[in-house]
Amino acid sequence: MLMPSIFGENLIDDFFNDFAKPVTRYSNSVNTIMKTDVKETDQSYELDIDLPGYKKEDIKAELKDGYMTISAQNSTKNDEKDKDGKYIRRERYYGNCSRTFYVGDEITQEDIKAKFEDGILKITVPKKEAKPQVEEKSFITIEG
Repeated sequence: MLMPSIFGENLIDDFFNDFAKPVTRYSNSVNTIMKTDVKETDQSYELDIDLPGYKKEDIKAELKDGYMTISAQNSTKNDEKDKDGKYIRRERYYGNCSRTFYVGDEITQEDIKAKFEDGILKITVPKKEAKPQVEEKSFITIEG
């Protein structure tokens, strides 16, 4: 029996896949947070990372063992009270997200430039050529 195309290939899997995804305040799926565009130029790689609703203070960038990790943490608290001080509504949200990119062992913290503007973190990582490994020849002395 053929299923209508609106259900996709497997109705049950589609239902449970959507059900298992975490829900955020920005959308229905965590996959929409930290969407990243990577552009390659002759001298560098440019990353544009979407972080809507975050402030510069909420974002951290760390470089360790050739991996650059971008993390963001956000929390909001909405308290609404009536005139007697009783809560009418009280909502809290705490969330964090992170992404890791391999930039190479040759890149240092000083090489990477970052700027946060209008909800977009712009990062420039310069290209560095890997140092060619010099083959070292070791000769064994032959006595005779």
